[in-house]
Amino acid sequence: MVTGNKIRFLNIDILALTQNKLLHELNEGVFYTPNIDHLVKLQHDREFYNIYRQADWVVSDSQILYWLSKLLKHSLPEAIPGSSFFPAFYNYHANDPDCRIFLLGAAEGVASKAMENINMKVGRQIVVGAHSPTFGFEKDEKECCELIDIINASGATVLLVGVGAPKQEKWIAKYHNQMFNIKLFMALGATIDFEAGNIKRAPVLFQKIAMEWFYRFLKEPKRLFRRYFIVILR
Repeated sequence: MVTGNKIRFLNIDILALTQNKLLHELNEGVFYTPNIDHLVKLQHDREFYNIYRQADWVVSDSQILYWLSKLLKHSLPEAIPGSSFFPAFYNYHANDPDCRIFLLGAAEGVASKAMENINMKVGRQIVVGAHSPTFGFEKDEKECCELIDIINASGATVLLVGVGAPKQEKWIAKYHNQMFNIKLFMALGATIDFEAGNIKRAPVLFQKIAMEWFYRFLKEPKRLFRRYFIVILR
């Protein structure tokens, strides 16, 4: 059950929750973590906006949004970046046999490496399946149906989709009703890459001063230039 106050940023409501409260309550539903890039896309993409409105859990991924909320009557208690929340989530459920995770996303071989790393950390097979789809998979109905069969056969109860926004949210919205065993759907961007060790998170100082986005840009300037300096500033 979703509880907690909501704070409006532009056209979207974000839950004002601490990470501890979220870990305690997040058992089922659809979970999205908006950042500044998402907010910009939500102003121009009606389909994306409608999908966000249907989500059960919308929690801020962004330190920038956290600091901006301080200017409002009610503020967010903290930012909850998906890349740090997901490790907290699987450690919280380390001894819960009903928590079985499937990883969908990242480049070939990365999801499998993330699965191996997580299971080693937890000490059991909490991640029961992993798959890196082909580029443009969301446009191939046959591949999507095959993915759904793989996920259903895995016995997973939690699905993490990490293929970037808005693709991951749109894919979940379109197909979630066909994955009967999945109780919790999480759209968490580059989290699979982080877990595989393919991408390193920014140093803590960058995270605290809301500059993690800039650290990531310095690491991947070609890929992220459009996101941070064209789309957001247009």
